[in-house]
Amino acid sequence: MMMLTGPALRLTVHVGENDTWHHRPLHSEIVHRAHAAGLAGASVFRGVEGFGAGSVVHTSRLLSLCEDLPVMIVVVDSAERVRAFLPQLRELMTTGLATVEEVEVVHGTAGGDEG
Repeated sequence: MMMLTGPALRLTVHVGENDTWHHRPLHSEIVHRAHAAGLAGASVFRGVEGFGAGSVVHTSRLLSLCEDLPVMIVVVDSAERVRAFLPQLRELMTTGLATVEEVEVVHGTAGGDEG
């Protein structure tokens, strides 16, 4: 069982749902690479509305024709592991936004598929 408590980094990546890497969804590629890199975990969240640098509002409202909704990937792990992963992330991202923030993990154990 992996335990993570105390100081850590949160990597948050904002991309579009339709962004791809070699014909695969970009958010999926990021999650699979984070897993292969041994990071503690990654979760993907799909937004219902948002806009980015292009100032185009993307929404899930019923009458909207837009389907390229915002997607956010969140990873929390030790500073060393997150920083070691950043070169792979830079390779994958041609659009989007990635941030790193210092966080404190107050409870962090893994053993199942809590994602």
